[in-house]
Amino acid sequence: MTGYELNGARVLVVGGARDIGLAVATAVAAAGGVPVIGARNIEKAQTAASKVDRAEAVLIDITDEDSIVSGLTAAGHIDHVVITTSAPHNVSVATLDHDLTAAAFEAKIIGPLMLIKHASTVLPPTGSVVLFSGFVAWDPSPDYTIMGITNGAVSFAASQLAKELAPLRINAISPGMIDSGSYDGMSPQAKHDLMAQSAEHSLVGRVGRNDDISDAVLWLLTASFVTGTTLHVDGGARFA
Repeated sequence: MTGYELNGARVLVVGGARDIGLAVATAVAAAGGVPVIGARNIEKAQTAASKVDRAEAVLIDITDEDSIVSGLTAAGHIDHVVITTSAPHNVSVATLDHDLTAAAFEAKIIGPLMLIKHASTVLPPTGSVVLFSGFVAWDPSPDYTIMGITNGAVSFAASQLAKELAPLRINAISPGMIDSGSYDGMSPQAKHDLMAQSAEHSLVGRVGRNDDISDAVLWLLTASFVTGTTLHVDGGARFA
């Protein structure tokens, strides 16, 4: 990775054990930072950390405030936080499950708020937090109502928190369809069809890659005059 210099900054990546989170942790290391991979499964966090230069691992369950506090303590000094957690509940409104709906809000909104509550007391004034929204908030679609609402709430949270916690910078990234690894459990044909359809629903004619997102994260970590912003990295899908 070139163009970004983290100069030893310690970046806590919650949800960093796989997919986009792991790509972010890897990019942090390539930019000269120290990624601290946080996950609710410490073994998975440690396995991921073993694959990334200088990476460390901590146990953080975003749904458990005590775990957040202990995880931040274990992480030690941190300069930035990136939160990629989610728990999708993609069904029609008529078939919503209360507990799964609550879990979606817990992973995307409530848990990150609790993490920021505690991280804001230990981050330096030059620090930042990057949250993850998603293009579905700007492109409503049947069966994706909960995803759209939670992603939209993340964007509003970034602006609200940026105002209250200044000079700490709070931003969000809103990815489009990303071939992140999370679809690898599908059959090859089903995944191919999904990616092809998504590429057509994009102004740039392709789906996103993990490095599209990790580059955006690095930019936000180093963009000291940017706060309260949602950065759309979706290939224009919200307009297509």
